[in-house]
Amino acid sequence: MSERYVLGLREVDETRVAVVGGKGAHLGALARIDGVRVPAGFCVTTDAFRRVLAEAPSIDDRLDQLSRLNPDDREAIRALSADIRRTIEGAPLPHDVAAAITRALAELGEEAAYAVRSSATAEDLPTASFAGQQDTYLNVVGATAILRHVSRCWASLFTERAVTYRQRNGIDHRAVHMAVVVQEMVFPQAAGVLFTADPVTSNRTVASVEASFGLGEALVSGLVNADAYRVRDGEIVDRAIATKRLAVHALPAGGTQEQAIDPERQDQPALTDAQVVRLVRLGRRIEAHFGHPQDIEWCLVDDGFQVVQSRPITTLFPIPETGDGENHVYLSVGHQQMMTDAMKPLGLSMWQLTALAPMQAAGGRLFVDATRHLASPASRAGFLEMAGRGDPLTRDALETVIERGFIPSGPDPAPTRPPAGGAPAPIETDPAIVTDLIESSQASVAALQRDIATTSGPALFDFLLAAFDEHKRLLRDPRSMQVIMAGMEATWWLNDQLQAWLGEKNAADTLTLSAPHNITSEMGLALLDVADVIRPYPEVVALLQEVEDESFLDELAKLPGGPEARDAIGAYLDRYGMRCVGEIDITRPRWSERPSTLVPVILDNVRNFEPGASKRRFEQGRQEAAKKEKEVLERLRALPDGQRKAEETKRMIDRVRTFIGYREYPKYAIVSRYFVYKRALLSEAERLVRAGVVRTTEDVFYLTFAELHDVVRTHQADHQLIQRRKDAFRWHQTLTPPRVLTSEGEGIAGAYRRDGVPAGALVGLPVSGGIVEGRARVILDLAEADLAPGDILVTPYTDPSWSPLFVAVEGLVTEVGGLMTHGAVIAREYGLPAVVGVEGATKLIQDGQRIRVHGTDGYVEILR
Repeated sequence: MSERYVLGLREVDETRVAVVGGKGAHLGALARIDGVRVPAGFCVTTDAFRRVLAEAPSIDDRLDQLSRLNPDDREAIRALSADIRRTIEGAPLPHDVAAAITRALAELGEEAAYAVRSSATAEDLPTASFAGQQDTYLNVVGATAILRHVSRCWASLFTERAVTYRQRNGIDHRAVHMAVVVQEMVFPQAAGVLFTADPVTSNRTVASVEASFGLGEALVSGLVNADAYRVRDGEIVDRAIATKRLAVHALPAGGTQEQAIDPERQDQPALTDAQVVRLVRLGRRIEAHFGHPQDIEWCLVDDGFQVVQSRPITTLFPIPETGDGENHVYLSVGHQQMMTDAMKPLGLSMWQLTALAPMQAAGGRLFVDATRHLASPASRAGFLEMAGRGDPLTRDALETVIERGFIPSGPDPAPTRPPAGGAPAPIETDPAIVTDLIESSQASVAALQRDIATTSGPALFDFLLAAFDEHKRLLRDPRSMQVIMAGMEATWWLNDQLQAWLGEKNAADTLTLSAPHNITSEMGLALLDVADVIRPYPEVVALLQEVEDESFLDELAKLPGGPEARDAIGAYLDRYGMRCVGEIDITRPRWSERPSTLVPVILDNVRNFEPGASKRRFEQGRQEAAKKEKEVLERLRALPDGQRKAEETKRMIDRVRTFIGYREYPKYAIVSRYFVYKRALLSEAERLVRAGVVRTTEDVFYLTFAELHDVVRTHQADHQLIQRRKDAFRWHQTLTPPRVLTSEGEGIAGAYRRDGVPAGALVGLPVSGGIVEGRARVILDLAEADLAPGDILVTPYTDPSWSPLFVAVEGLVTEVGGLMTHGAVIAREYGLPAVVGVEGATKLIQDGQRIRVHGTDGYVEILR
């Protein structure tokens, strides 16, 4: 029986994580790689840990208490986790467990010194690194001391840091077990860390080495500055030799001690250049074995390297897979769509199937390969111009890639459609074109709803594939594209010409206020009308203030004014209920599925506005636009050749007001169709749950469209695949996608290159003119909105679902966005000074701080 409590390192590999933990499994795998030396040792298995926990008093009750604690309640976590550690450390070791460990020690040599290292089952996995959360003890001598330190390692599963990490990441404390690795101690001349991908830039072709004298503990604990090297293609491309005043060395009787380094050695490199290159070559072999970039701890002993740990680098953003070995440059779709959150597999595949451009998934996000457009000198300039118009950071990042020579020149990309008779004729400024497009879209959605109602099972997926073709046909409608481009080009023309002629910055911002047919701004104003219905009924308001779930609509019917309130909310959901935050991901809950999301915004509107605010606001915007038009035309007529300039400008004002509102409609049409698709797929998911094929309807969100089709057809699901996808999604949520990503893994952020910005100001892209000062409300979740008059909204991104908040704020700051993205369009529509693309805004600006937003010049000042 005792054999299960101990396994030799060479008996295990990466498939035995459940038995020996992540560190033990990785070390066992490392020991099997040709040319990789690992100190000899063994693993005390998780069976031993479970045995000790089963015999320890009251552990179960304490784990129950722990799981109920709030991750932010640090005092309670500190006290309870310390109690659990004391219980485990004080528990007597079962005789057969102790005997198994001492036998293994006798085989290696009882008098030798050992490292005793914790190895948790949720540690060092490809999607999560728990580095430093559990304990390691160096230079432990004697069987009694080793047994005592094994108990300490078990107890370290419940350090405050480890407990908090698990609770924040939704990891059950009972699901994680602790093994312990016991290895012969090595006494190195030098030690350090090797990253097989650059931890700063994420470039997979650049390795980073840090080295210091003595044990690696000095470096890991931050006692010393380390020598640092960067290596690419077998050559050192960068080095910095540190002054190393201290080293940690092992003591003969056990334990370690800091020792001063002789002054003449302090500035000597810990490794020769040849050793650095050899170490990186060894790291590449280890990386190839595991299939992921690695964070490797190494020791130099007698001119040979020994590896004491290797774990995946979990902070790197994944790279889209091509397999062609060529250089590629990818643009983030999420930055264009104002939704940079991770998406689930069904959401990714549905967007890929309905998008006009080919897209590749990586890290739970979508990317477009821009390489061909950038490789061709003929198409490059136009592509950069369009990118820069929308987002200067993207253009700057792309120019950085081009300047490095990363993309070789190539042929012009083939046109997506053959030109028919040259460039399309300019579209007339005719409002009927817009109303026709909207009516055509509405008819298409109605036909989809009608036809899908009678389709189910495998036939549904064939129906949907045909529906996706119709979806793309509507998006490709030449008239729709012409209207969108006409509105954008008229905006650019007005801004460029009126600045040149009148010195007027961003004049189109005011000229487009309350433009017709803007479905997204109408959505925000319509929620003011809902608030008007609710405001006269205090019992309805009181019920909404206590809403905790989705049953509140039924509860409303019992109150005075409740039926009217329910009808008003229902009518709003009929028109806009297909929307939600992150709506490009079909798996996200829509407002119709979770109407409680809107309640905080409705209550803000009840509190902050007077009746009739919607109509007054729209009319005020219309009058401001008319006043601005009159003023601009009068000033132009006073200029040389002024009559011609005024006539041209008048034509462009009419054109922009006719077409700019439609810019928001195609997205509304897409999400309208998406909701129809989703309801049909959820009906299939419910059938699968009833048949016992999947456990919950949400399980299907972790399958691609094609995989879900197979499950419906075969009535067989791969539950392990679904669980792996859930784990990967949790990891993807921790990653921040770059605007521009290269096939070497490097994320290029781009920079604003602008003078005249005050020191300390946060720079961004000006998208809606004006200056406003107010209280910053940093809001990460629409459902947690709590706004007061004069507030300025600060948030990572604003897709159309955020527009109901825009009516209640005086300004906008976002981390993501461009000149023509949804948040910018609606900010201009409502006349809100707005700066977007402010890197790190939600971290640099604290909720409640007073800030000043310069929407015309594109920066934000933090006042106090």
